[in-house]
Amino acid sequence: MKIHEYQAKEILAGYRVPVPRGGVASTREEAAKVAAEIGGRVVVKAQVHAGGRGKAGGIKLVSTPEEAAEAAGSLLGTRLVTPQTGPEGVPIGSVLIEEAVDVAKEMYVGVVIDGAARGPLVIASESGGMEIEEVAETSPEKILRVEVDPVLGLQPYQGRKLAYGLNSEPALVRPIAELIGNLYDAFVARDCSLVEINPLVITADGRLLAVDAKLSIDDDALFRHPDLLELRDPLQEDPLDSQAAEIDLNYVKLDGDVGCIVNGAGLGMATMDVIEAAGASPANFLDIGGSAGEEKVAQALRIIVSDPSVKRVLVNVFGGILRCDVVARGLLLAAEGLSDATPPMVVRMLGTNAEEGRKILSDSNLEITLVDDLNEAAEAIRAA
Repeated sequence: MKIHEYQAKEILAGYRVPVPRGGVASTREEAAKVAAEIGGRVVVKAQVHAGGRGKAGGIKLVSTPEEAAEAAGSLLGTRLVTPQTGPEGVPIGSVLIEEAVDVAKEMYVGVVIDGAARGPLVIASESGGMEIEEVAETSPEKILRVEVDPVLGLQPYQGRKLAYGLNSEPALVRPIAELIGNLYDAFVARDCSLVEINPLVITADGRLLAVDAKLSIDDDALFRHPDLLELRDPLQEDPLDSQAAEIDLNYVKLDGDVGCIVNGAGLGMATMDVIEAAGASPANFLDIGGSAGEEKVAQALRIIVSDPSVKRVLVNVFGGILRCDVVARGLLLAAEGLSDATPPMVVRMLGTNAEEGRKILSDSNLEITLVDDLNEAAEAIRAA
């Protein structure tokens, strides 16, 4: 689950990570009030779950409360389009008003879960203010990495190693090391999948400040953090993502035109590979899991066909606990309730009650192509 920048900064401030003075506003009047309390120049920042705000006009530097109100008014209620949002953009419901700082140096610090290391990885770079992927591609020598033993946690010497590697003033080594340690503490305590400060700046007067912050929480750990669940902003999410989450479906929107229904993440990855091999692109990843009933299968198909980009559907099911006849009846249930014609479907069923499931579908009036293996599935997708 992603949260807004101002929410991430409120959390990090509780772990002694220094952040600029500021406040959130949802109206022009609130923006002017916060700017007046800060005094001097302020930055008005659109609060959306996407990067690239500055280039898209979502961050504005102003000098007075009146200008802050005007900048907020130009952003609130609009949709911000960035390279990370797609052409439809995302709505701006609030803005963050923060003190403008004179920056002497920009750095990057983040903590992620590294699959290869099977644990947390702390990343730092003296090239802050840029996309870390771009830095890794163009200047990999500027990326510092420290793998953390999840039992021992981040050790002080590891924080100092990173701080020295950022080539800052000797007097700032200890403060930077402490900040990295505090960032890691927040990462663990809040069950995060990502914590990122970009940029972490050294100001002209020698302060360390997290000028921007990003925090993502592991969805599977949210039951331990009901306070964090309240920070969710459904308006920032794809409507289909929100709909799927409400019924406990694992759904990810992609940019292709072939809808996918599978039962199992590994099978889902193989299915998407088959679609790519057929010269097409998947429109989504949707895993119905191993214990779905007919209604859940029906809801899965309804979500997929409600995406206007979906022109055909591939159902790839290996029956175990989830029986193939249940999947077949769920597909028919969804089709009965759809006002528009369902797109062509390619269905591969193996395992428990596969023959019964195939007979249910073959006796239906739906436009369904039944296949036995992945090669046939690829050919059917090409022809659909």
